[in-house]
Amino acid sequence: MKLCRGKVKNTVTPADKMQLLKGLLGSLENVVLAYSGGVDSSFLLSVANEVLGDKVLVVTAKSPTFPESEYRFAEEFTRGLRSKFLSIDVDQLSQPELASNPPERCYYCKRQLFDILKKIAVENNAGWVIDGSNLDDQKDYRPGSRALKELGIRSPLIEAGFTKEEIRKCAKESGFSFWNKPSSACLASRVPYGIPISKETLDAIDRAEELLRIFGFSQVRVRHHGNTARIEIQISEIEKLIAYREKVVMGFKALGYTYIVLDLEGYRTGSLNLALFSQQNV
Repeated sequence: MKLCRGKVKNTVTPADKMQLLKGLLGSLENVVLAYSGGVDSSFLLSVANEVLGDKVLVVTAKSPTFPESEYRFAEEFTRGLRSKFLSIDVDQLSQPELASNPPERCYYCKRQLFDILKKIAVENNAGWVIDGSNLDDQKDYRPGSRALKELGIRSPLIEAGFTKEEIRKCAKESGFSFWNKPSSACLASRVPYGIPISKETLDAIDRAEELLRIFGFSQVRVRHHGNTARIEIQISEIEKLIAYREKVVMGFKALGYTYIVLDLEGYRTGSLNLALFSQQNV
């Protein structure tokens, strides 16, 4: 694996961080790695696989909140690395406190999932459970991070000081094919807080976003506002969406949406948190 180049603040280079990451992982010995298929956890898995080999047990949760395309990627990528892989079924919607969709939803989800992963770690004589959180995750509203702290979950990318940009840079320079993979997130994050979440709602969102990806859109979010679907895509692709207007409308209406609208601000991470912050500032 190549060492990534470039400098960041305090003259700590990405190469320095890579060495620190490898040292951290080596000190953990046997680990259970929570794998979502995203860029961050794929990067962590790739480095952990190099450092620890078969001492890494990769666990991916198949659940209503997890995009089907991400699950397929996670399974195929892990198989390609020949890592030990365990798929588990987790039904977060069985928790009333999560299904009711409060602002703390992510906390209940992470607490349930990582409780399970801690038990798996004990059963497999793994000393630690690790995840792919990075420094930039700490800038957004992330109640799930409290659950990780309570359960003693390690986040090696944070400990090594990696930002999202640095992860992509190092992944690219290391020759990892996923370096420019679009960001993904839990499907429940598409539903405004306070609106109850159902499996049917999540299925509709997942299928709507998959339709947009089939049409070639690189970064998509379908925000669910009852019978209205609010589409977020890259600003540079808005004109392209207009060209697909009839097909998008037809496909979304087949999924149960009455109104299909385009967000002119384009794609942005955590856009539904804006309403939460606005309420806090009132």
